[in-house]
Amino acid sequence: MKVLVCNKPGELAYTIREIPQPEKDHIVLKIKRIGICGTDLHAFDGSQPFFSYPRVLGHELAAEVLSSDGAGDFKLGDIVTLIPYINCETCLACRSGKTNCCTNIRVLGVHTDGGMAEYIQVPTRLLLHAQGLSLDELALVEPLAIGAHGVRRAAIEKDEFVLVIGAGPIGLGAMEFARIAGGKVIALDINPQRLTFCKEKLKVAHAINALTDDVTARLQEITGGDMPAVVIDATGSQKAINNAFQYMAHGARFVLIGLQKGDISFSHPEFHKREATLMSSRNATRADFDNVISAMKNKLVDPANYITHRVKFDQVAADFQSWLNPATMVIKAMVEVE
Repeated sequence: MKVLVCNKPGELAYTIREIPQPEKDHIVLKIKRIGICGTDLHAFDGSQPFFSYPRVLGHELAAEVLSSDGAGDFKLGDIVTLIPYINCETCLACRSGKTNCCTNIRVLGVHTDGGMAEYIQVPTRLLLHAQGLSLDELALVEPLAIGAHGVRRAAIEKDEFVLVIGAGPIGLGAMEFARIAGGKVIALDINPQRLTFCKEKLKVAHAINALTDDVTARLQEITGGDMPAVVIDATGSQKAINNAFQYMAHGARFVLIGLQKGDISFSHPEFHKREATLMSSRNATRADFDNVISAMKNKLVDPANYITHRVKFDQVAADFQSWLNPATMVIKAMVEVE
């Protein structure tokens, strides 16, 4: 089978490997769609934490069941997506239902080889039925689940102002599920095209450009002087994260979905007087995947909004570098595997 390997930052190369044979309680999948995400792009440019090379990228997947051993209720030809976080099932986090932050987690495409290949073998317990969703929709479940998990961490109450920083795919998903949760969403980014997308496609009422607007003044204006009750970072930018502490209302919750390599720095007195809450949000749980699938089925989220670029698997290596350039205006590139 053909596999695309990221050998080192900036280098992708196709190679040939054997098609995996099904192990006990595993299923072999024929990959049909691969969504390109920020993790893939950061791995390619060398800025992704928890990463080693060489690595097969790709964890936003839609696939067809090819063969299995102990397949449960999955049968040959079924269309599926999967939870790409292989958890140990025995650590404290797993025993507490927090499988997304398992002590020994192996994320496909990060800690172990992912799905940028024609075939892959995965544990049966991580598969999810299509439930009538299309291949494109299924490949978007995982990135939307990341945003949905961050929103669930935030415990948004109806009519709370929610500031989402970063209008990439993960941030857009957070905006969608913050809206579904009843929040009044404010988008903050430095890309005017992304902010226009938020307003036109996602119907976000308020959009702020961090490069051209006085962010604090605009937030005070929008919230009637209160500032946002919830702040969600989806940038993975150290500067953006550190700046965002000043945007919190008293009693606010700050959720970090984005991940960067450096240290967080903020004023303890300013944070303390707000009695603020700081939370990380890592990956997603099965409940979040189920939530996203339900939202798609009930037309609360339109996945078609996200896909801006399409490419065949054989063309990925040639096009990948271009997706790092903001001028290409990529929101979600979708790879089609024959």
